[in-house]
This record gives sequence, structure tokens and C-alpha cells, in this order.
Amino acid sequence: MDRDLMLSLYRDMICIRRFEEEAARAYTRGKMGGFLHLYIGEEAVAVGAISAVEPTDYIVATYREHAHYLARVGDMKAAMAELFGKATGCSKGRGGSMHFFDMKKRFMGGHAIVGGHVPIAAGIAFASKYRGEPDVTLCFFGDGTANMGAFHEGMSLAALWKLPVVFICENNLYSMGTPLYRTLAVEDVAVRAEGYPMAQEIINGDDVLEVREAVRRAAKRARTESLPILVEAKTYRFRGHSMSDPAKYRTKEEVEEWMNRDPIRILAQRIYELGVANEAQLKAIDDEVKQEVAEAVKFADESPVPDPATLYDDVYSETEPRQDEEKVVPLPRRARAGG
Repeated sequence: MDRDLMLSLYRDMICIRRFEEEAARAYTRGKMGGFLHLYIGEEAVAVGAISAVEPTDYIVATYREHAHYLARVGDMKAAMAELFGKATGCSKGRGGSMHFFDMKKRFMGGHAIVGGHVPIAAGIAFASKYRGEPDVTLCFFGDGTANMGAFHEGMSLAALWKLPVVFICENNLYSMGTPLYRTLAVEDVAVRAEGYPMAQEIINGDDVLEVREAVRRAAKRARTESLPILVEAKTYRFRGHSMSDPAKYRTKEEVEEWMNRDPIRILAQRIYELGVANEAQLKAIDDEVKQEVAEAVKFADESPVPDPATLYDDVYSETEPRQDEEKVVPLPRRARAGG
């Protein structure tokens, strides 16, 4: 294995873990409002998948998207500021925890409507194919999404139109507080791909190297053959559905069993076995990341809140039209506010 790659993957996973832990602490201190959905325990999926694709490929995620944003964009300060609702946030403080966005890095947002982003991902992939561009779209979602109508609509269109999209189900065994066996008529989400039909693969979502290799293959197939695929990553979240969820529906034994499969610990053990780095070197990475997280919190704390005068900015698009399009004159701000 490439030494730099393994250490990079480890660092990205530690960044997510420490960011989420600090976000939880800030939430309890009243630094942010709304919901906060943490990704602790699932880091291998986002890091492994996004590391396997090109910077020009598109990323679409659900409301548990901090990890995907950090894996793609890497701007911890903008991420924390967004949680704090500050103007320096990645969505200018307007999106909060569930709506991170960065168009320049082709991170096409976290989406709060369960399953609603699956057709959006299909649409982005359709646009890439229509324009003749070699880009692939990664679409992340939880197992609960697999029961939503929009999920089937997006999958069906992707198969029908042969779109370059990789659907990645982060199966953490629970739809909010309801176990999978009570919500899904089949044992594996991936088998639903057969109904379209579409290629499928089930992987260990706690092994970042396995995730990376599986998504690398899937993305290559999508890019060269313009064909979709459904990848199901079996994983587990160590915290409740959100910060308001005490997760009492899970037994202590179950949580401990899965925590023994901590994706960060698995990668660290492999790093030790291969002689890539020792414990002191990995601790140094962790300490460095903790300092970055502290700086991100300080940045978010000191950043200004959005100016009330900008309330209606970005509600409507005001981009310049192409030369072959009729120019649309935007309405005055007051008219838009009432319309």
C-alpha cells in the first residue's frame, strides 16, 4: 500500500471524528440550533468513497453530510461556522447542519428531505452525460431512504437512461430509532437494484480500503460505460440518530460489538502491521487535527452572523444568461420578498 495514501486516509477520518465530537460539545453549549446528525462510526464510507473519485466528480449527500463535506472540501472552519449559523459558513450561515454546500468543489449539498436528493443525483448525472462530460456523481443515503418513493424514481431513471451515477447506501441498521428488520422487507438494500435492473455490491463499510476499492471500480464503470450501480456499505453509527436521540433502543452489547469494529482503529491496526507508521506518529496526527478543530471553533465563534439586509440574497438565481438565452431581469428585492 502507498504510505502517503494510507496516512492521508487516516488523517481524513480523524478530522471527521474530532470535528463531530467537538460539534456535539458545541451543540450542548447552545452554539447552534436545529438538529445535529453525527457521523461518528461511519467515517470509512465517506473517506473511502470520495478518495476514489476525481475532484471534478459530483457529491450529493443527505443531512448527515459533515463527513462528506470534509472529505471533499476539507474546510473545517467553513464547516464549523455553518453549524454556528455564521456568515463565513460554507452556506453563508443559511443552511446549518443539514445543508452544507460548495459548488466550486462540486459538493452539491446535504439534503434534509429523506430520499429527495436521489432524483437530484440522477439529474446531475444526466446533465454530465448530456454535455458529454466524463464526470461521475456519487449519491450517499441511509438505509431508511431505500423505502422512499423518490429513491425508486431516481434509481429507475438512472437505469433507464444509463446514467453515470454511483448510489451508496450507508446502511447503519437503523432508520432513526427503528431497526432495519422492521422497515425493510429484504435483508439487504442492495438486492433492490435487481428490479431496475442495476449492478450491485455489498461491502464492509468499516474498512476504508475496501470501500475505496469498491467505489473506484464502480466509478470507473460509470465513467467508461455510463452505467449506474448500487453499493451497500454495512456500517454503524456510534451515537443516536441526532443529538436529541438518547439511542436507548440499542443494547449496550450491540454498541460495544460495533465499536470494536471502529473504522479508525481498523485502519490504524493495518498501518501498524504494514510498518507505515507507529503509535506516536498517529498520535501526532491526532494532536494536529485537534488543534485545527480548536481553531475552527474559535473562527466560528468570532465570525459575524449574516447581515439581515442579505436575507433575500440567493433566493432566486441572478446569474448572467448565455448569449443564446433571453435575458431575464430579476424582480426588485421588495417584490421578490412578497412573491
